[in-house]
Amino acid sequence: MMRKPVIAVVAAALLAGCTVGPNYQRPAIPAPANFRAPGGTPTTDPTSLGDLKWFEVFKDEKLQELERTALAQNYDLRDAAARIEAANAQLGVTRSNQYPNVGAGADISTIRLSRNGQTPLPVAFVPSQNRTFGAATLSLLSFEVDIWGRLRRATEAARANLLSAEENRKAVMTTLVSDVASNYFSLRELDYQLDISRRTLATRQESLDLIKNRQAGGVATLLDLRQGEQLVYTASETIPALQQQIEQTENQISLLLGRNPGEILRGRSLTEQEMPPEVPAGLPSALLERRPDIRAAEQNLIAANAEIGVAKAAYFPQISLSGFLGGQGTQLSSLFSGPSGVWNFTPQVTQPIFTAGRIKSEVKLSQAFRESALIQYKKAIQTAFTEVSDALIAHQRVRESRVQQELLVAALQDRTNLAYVRYRGGVDTLLNALDADRDLFQAELALSQIRLNELNSVVQLYKALGGGWQ
Repeated sequence: MMRKPVIAVVAAALLAGCTVGPNYQRPAIPAPANFRAPGGTPTTDPTSLGDLKWFEVFKDEKLQELERTALAQNYDLRDAAARIEAANAQLGVTRSNQYPNVGAGADISTIRLSRNGQTPLPVAFVPSQNRTFGAATLSLLSFEVDIWGRLRRATEAARANLLSAEENRKAVMTTLVSDVASNYFSLRELDYQLDISRRTLATRQESLDLIKNRQAGGVATLLDLRQGEQLVYTASETIPALQQQIEQTENQISLLLGRNPGEILRGRSLTEQEMPPEVPAGLPSALLERRPDIRAAEQNLIAANAEIGVAKAAYFPQISLSGFLGGQGTQLSSLFSGPSGVWNFTPQVTQPIFTAGRIKSEVKLSQAFRESALIQYKKAIQTAFTEVSDALIAHQRVRESRVQQELLVAALQDRTNLAYVRYRGGVDTLLNALDADRDLFQAELALSQIRLNELNSVVQLYKALGGGWQ
């Protein structure tokens, strides 16, 4: 008699190779021959800036310390790690449904029989009114036979969600590394602007003292004095505003580091920052494998594709097997003897007959989710190509702008020096010297901003290429 259940289990296992629902195949999305960039030519060099580790790109020792602290303490990154643990646990829960569940149970019941009940029991028939009943069972078998692959598709979806969570954590790392670097460079640029403002203020104060002396000698007018004061006050007014931005930027970096607001230690100045001499983008096709957000989007697509199989499996019968082995008796001493033994084996088949279109709608719903995931996957790829192109364009054009701005600053420095020399010699008016000083101040501030933009263009290119999580 025991052979028939065993044969049924073996037959069900042989049928378990059938899995409904579509098998995943990566969508064919053609990659461009090269990234769009100024003077771009077809890329044949597989070397990419995105393959470098973050400490190979950012050489400032203090910046590296900040990056290490952020990777260890940042709240978003820690939350992403917790989501991985949750997805891993969910995978374990889902996968456990594919295997038999075994459990044990026992109970002891003591009751007192009434002699005056509906059926009186004489003393000769029941010498003792107290009775003790016991039962001990072992659930030998309790699981669903996954003939149509519903549980396997659910496990496939859970595994894809786990991999997606891991890729999302890498994407958070990439964003975190770039955010810390961008904020640090902004801080150094504000420090540089503050130095320019203080240096300009000192120079203008010297010019104001000169004007006062010339006015006392009857050479300069009151108008000259007021114009000199105007330049002093203009330079001094920028200092508190820059100090405010510096302190707020330090607070932003502290938040990224996962600690309370405080001062940030500096390393190299803005002009001393070392960047890679070349920023190769590599092959566009390699970007699909390097960017974590693209790989996360693909895992979401895999999960949505597997959910279609879970929904379609509801059309077919659901087969479950259960059985137990144990003993029952009124005497605990004979609970495990032969006459007290009990066993049970129960195959069960459930087949939906009429569901008012619920199963069909669930299949359509899962197919719609898959289509949405496919669209998001394609969008992530196109977004990546666009971000790399934008970063390459910005890096090239900002570099060209920086070269021209440096020439402008050098010309204005000479003009300012000559204008003050001519003014002190009485050859030229003060107005020309003040105009040259004003133009130089604005040009130097603009140059510092351009230098920051050039550094940030490298940071954004590194992020767009998928670097920072290695």
